[in-house]
Amino acid sequence: MLVNKRWLNNKYQWVGLKSIIKVTSDVHEKTTGKETTETRWYISSLDLNAEQALSSVRNHWQVESMHWVLDMTFREDESRIRKGRGPLAFNVMRKIAMTLFKQDQTKRASIVAKKKMAGLDDEYRSTPLESGIKMR
Repeated sequence: MLVNKRWLNNKYQWVGLKSIIKVTSDVHEKTTGKETTETRWYISSLDLNAEQALSSVRNHWQVESMHWVLDMTFREDESRIRKGRGPLAFNVMRKIAMTLFKQDQTKRASIVAKKKMAGLDDEYRSTPLESGIKMR
């Protein structure tokens, strides 16, 4: 966390800039066993302490992760639906489908594979989801 923030008021900075956040992560890739260190920088118009900054970064990546799945699985960025309530309606339907595919434990497959099965396999579509959900 940046402690001395006086230099943020310089004229060449972004208007309203209050925080610069540096996150350094040690990453262990399970498949290769490779260890790496990653550093990411963030800027914010909020005056954050270290705990708030880390929480904000984690929340940001949680949202980005969901959008990545929506784009890779449902090609959301390529959608040509632009008028009226169509974009919102289809966004909600994609999120419902993504949630259902994630909850489905009847098949061990990726969301993309489950999406294909749902489109092509009558038996897969007719299998009650409740039978595959594990209650916590």
